[in-house]
Amino acid sequence: MTDVVDSDELMRRIQRARACAAQEERAWRARGDELGRADAGDPGAARDAEVRGVAYGVVLRVLDEILTPGKRAAQG
Repeated sequence: MTDVVDSDELMRRIQRARACAAQEERAWRARGDELGRADAGDPGAARDAEVRGVAYGVVLRVLDEILTPGKRAAQG
């Protein structure tokens, strides 16, 4: 855990984490949509998927702010 990494490696790691968070957000939102349909029948699982999708969305926004500070504020 005491390995020293340069700034380029740190950026690569953050970009990989962002890509992973984006993929997970899409997957959980799709799962939530699927489970949220009236015929799915499991509102607890649908709610869990929705919460996880929101959580990954927050992680995604934080990583975006690290990679491109102020970009979201400028967009609106």
